[in-house]
Amino acid sequence: MDKETARQFWVRVPGSGEIVAAPLPSRQEGEVLVRTLFTGVSRGTESLVFRGRVPESQREAMRAPFQEGDFPAPVKYGYANVGEVLEGPEGLRGRAVFCLFPHQDRYVVPAAAVTPLPEGVPAERAVLAANMETAVNAVWDATPGPGDRIVVFGGGVVGTLVAWLCNALPGARVTLIDPDESRSATAEALGLTFRSSPPGSADADLVVHASGNPQGLVEALAAAGPEATVLELSWFGDRPVTLPLGEAFHHRRLTLRSSQVGRIPAHRQPRWTHGRRMELALSLLEEPALDALITGESPFDQLPQLMQRLTGGDVTGVLCHRIRYD
Repeated sequence: MDKETARQFWVRVPGSGEIVAAPLPSRQEGEVLVRTLFTGVSRGTESLVFRGRVPESQREAMRAPFQEGDFPAPVKYGYANVGEVLEGPEGLRGRAVFCLFPHQDRYVVPAAAVTPLPEGVPAERAVLAANMETAVNAVWDATPGPGDRIVVFGGGVVGTLVAWLCNALPGARVTLIDPDESRSATAEALGLTFRSSPPGSADADLVVHASGNPQGLVEALAAAGPEATVLELSWFGDRPVTLPLGEAFHHRRLTLRSSQVGRIPAHRQPRWTHGRRMELALSLLEEPALDALITGESPFDQLPQLMQRLTGGDVTGVLCHRIRYD
């Protein structure tokens, strides 16, 4: 393929995607040309996008930074891209970088849109950066403390990363819950306590829900102790969710709070930018044990068929699936 052309993955209609060739814009002053090395498939959000489940009311809010097209389709979507800078400012040329860019083999973006990888973070692991950024933001929203009993529902990538971050608090007792027993090995690799069923007691100081299943949120409310916070990280798209707010919810004076990575928590906005937060997320990926969150790899050419399989309802054992660009 000539250097003026890029190969891109598009959702053409809900449930079906294809790789197409498109003109690559010429690099301008202040921009970088990046050759993609790896992308990551974010199963939660990308499943909803691939299946056309983004509610009309949220289509503008859910746009990715370099998305093309509109929901439900055709749309080019994604935000976990690791590449090498081929052309650009001297300090970036030849560097491995992370960018919130869709699945595409080469692209041109402003230099400020890429973040160089820290020396200790391999490109293969850096596909987790967007998930780590979400997990960091969730921990900021949740405000856990030393010694807290913390329960995380949902052993996907984001839920596991939240549990891993909270587990570093002195004296904290963190339990990761997921009905998929295959995820226990990942939890063990990261030093986390794992359960396949909810705890029987309602005594958690903090509960984080990231299962993507409405029943998980019901169980999360049941696990929260008096005056505790339940932080909701799942995004259900256009699915309605029914909750038992008439049972012990008021008696235990629970707080149900949402978290979304698009906005930095108000108490940090005066000091933190999105760029600073991304730098932190990448630095946290220096831990080799986090490789356990990457459960598969496929070549870019297979992405259309892979998305149909990964977004199916009966998929188990899959966390982050990495896409390789040869």
